[in-house]
Amino acid sequence: MLWTDLATYLSDDILVKVDRMSMANSLEVRSPLLDHKVVEFMAQANRKQKYTYRKSKVLLRALAERYVPAAILNRPKQGFAIPLAGWLQNELRPWLEEVLLSPQALGRGFFSEPILRKMVADHLAQRRDYSQQLWALLMLEVFLAEQEGG
Repeated sequence: MLWTDLATYLSDDILVKVDRMSMANSLEVRSPLLDHKVVEFMAQANRKQKYTYRKSKVLLRALAERYVPAAILNRPKQGFAIPLAGWLQNELRPWLEEVLLSPQALGRGFFSEPILRKMVADHLAQRRDYSQQLWALLMLEVFLAEQEGG
């Protein structure tokens, strides 16, 4: 599975995105852990040196403990997501309310209006992050409206 990840997902997805975005911003990006010597070394390491049931990157973490503070090593993984929650609370708020709370969208009967209104209100008041759900519902409504011709 690790080999398949290396040969497909990494090269055909992750590295392509990194390359495109870095070039778009005039940055030169390096991936030192993908140096062929490192990859070859890790290909020969046994599974317990790579990962356990509770820990990934075992050898890398052991080495990093010498140089990197524990607070950084132990924090949760975070990706490079867009700030969707903030956009829906600010710049896209009028569009969110106009589309999702429109008579057309509410009239479809797909969702409970009180629950949808509560999700929107809770997200806008920053009581709960519903950005992923609200974005999916927005895209569904835009799709359905386009299918109907407007």
